[in-house]
Amino acid sequence: MADKSQADSNLESLGYRPELLRNRSTWQVVFMCFILAAVPYGLSTTMSYPMAGGGAANIFWGWVIVSSIMLCVTSSLAEITSVYPTAGGVYYQTFALSPSWCRRVTAWICGWSYVAGNITITLAVNFATALFLTESLNLFQSDGVGITEDFQPYQTYLIFLGITLICHAIPAFGNKWLVHLETFAIFWTLVGVTAIVVTILVVAAHGRRSAKFAFTAFEPQSGWPDGWSFCIGLLQAAYGLSASGMVTSMCEEVHKPAIQVPKALVAGVVVNFGAGLFLLVPITFILPDVAMLANLPSGQPVPTIIKSATGNSAGAFCLLIPLLALGVICGVGCVTAASRCTWAFARDGAIPGSAYFKKVNTRLGVPLNAMLLGIAVEILLGLIYFGSTAAFNAFSGVGVILLTLSYASPVAVSLLLRRRRDVKHAAFNLGKLGAFCNVVCLAWTLLAIPLFCMPTFRTVTLETMNYASVVFVGIVAISALWYWIWGYRNYAGPPLDGVEITAEFLDEVDATGIEADAVK
Repeated sequence: MADKSQADSNLESLGYRPELLRNRSTWQVVFMCFILAAVPYGLSTTMSYPMAGGGAANIFWGWVIVSSIMLCVTSSLAEITSVYPTAGGVYYQTFALSPSWCRRVTAWICGWSYVAGNITITLAVNFATALFLTESLNLFQSDGVGITEDFQPYQTYLIFLGITLICHAIPAFGNKWLVHLETFAIFWTLVGVTAIVVTILVVAAHGRRSAKFAFTAFEPQSGWPDGWSFCIGLLQAAYGLSASGMVTSMCEEVHKPAIQVPKALVAGVVVNFGAGLFLLVPITFILPDVAMLANLPSGQPVPTIIKSATGNSAGAFCLLIPLLALGVICGVGCVTAASRCTWAFARDGAIPGSAYFKKVNTRLGVPLNAMLLGIAVEILLGLIYFGSTAAFNAFSGVGVILLTLSYASPVAVSLLLRRRRDVKHAAFNLGKLGAFCNVVCLAWTLLAIPLFCMPTFRTVTLETMNYASVVFVGIVAISALWYWIWGYRNYAGPPLDGVEITAEFLDEVDATGIEADAVK
């Protein structure tokens, strides 16, 4: 109870009234990091990107490279979060770190990117689950045709709608049980992925590839130059780990957020990296024809890969069930994090209807109105599928872009404008290694934004066009318009008292040389 009181006192010093239940331990936050990424599921639903990008080598080395980059990103966020642990996450941090002359604009840009990124990545997760389910059902055929192969767009959309409703209902009405669901998901994933790996390697109905093929075979199918094609394939790994920073929005539901959340940010990437290798390496050893996988109409190669390895439709479908369940659990985690960051942004008056969306439902203990906003936006954006079956590319791409931009915002301000002064005596500080991580984070952002707006294949049609740039520009236009109409005159940002108190404390620590266990 003492920990809880101290955490609430620290939150009040930052200018906010505690409204959410603190019921998560360090490991439970790590588990949530794992669930938000849901790496075995996320990598499975985006396998088409490395298939087009370069095949086996793109799968393995892309995962290693992006995991290393994301470790730098989360380490950078961990340092800053240990100073400013609020549900506003990177949005609050950007405001607090920015000079007074630009803090409203930088916080506005970061906040809209963060909220929109949370919502679109949640949409991408739920839509991917719908697509993955329909392709998994296609393993069963009648007269050589998969049972969902002739599905109309509205039928797939209805499946997506059902999954979206389930993923919102569970965190809305079962908030107090979420920690148990996340703990269960860890063991469910371990058992399920182990079953997949053992089965495909032992059965290997069409034989096994050599180690040379698994780690070095590069077969680009995208039509782009080899180097750029490899980069296109990185979207699989980037999508799988893009949600890692979303856990900063859970700071107000943790006992010691300045210590527990930073540790969880870093540990989550390490755990997810191991889980990714555990699944991906065996898959590279049993890959069927890469060109065929890259050109599947569904854009979901994993069900075909598993069926090829097992030689049996029913067996393959049973192996896919753990991934489908993990997809739903991942959707629940993303909805939870997205609702918290939307609520935090609304309580500072930054979105239309903030007075409504900043309310916490006292009976359920969740920001229900913010959750309803998220589901409304997801359902509306999901309608893009009626115009293009490549809509998932837009959802996943723009989600990665927006989250990457929001993660980079406080890091850029801290490194370039503040010279890392604020994290010098933070509870979680990496010293010179932290500066290196900051540079990697910013360099990755400069690459990711244009990269994930590009179409997967060089030959572009209405069906293969990447609409991420369209959605991204639309979100930027809406946020800019609202700032011009309302924000410029009315938006003040988070409470200044908390920012000034923290700045004074940092000045005192800097002057005396006393190490801080946690900034209050």
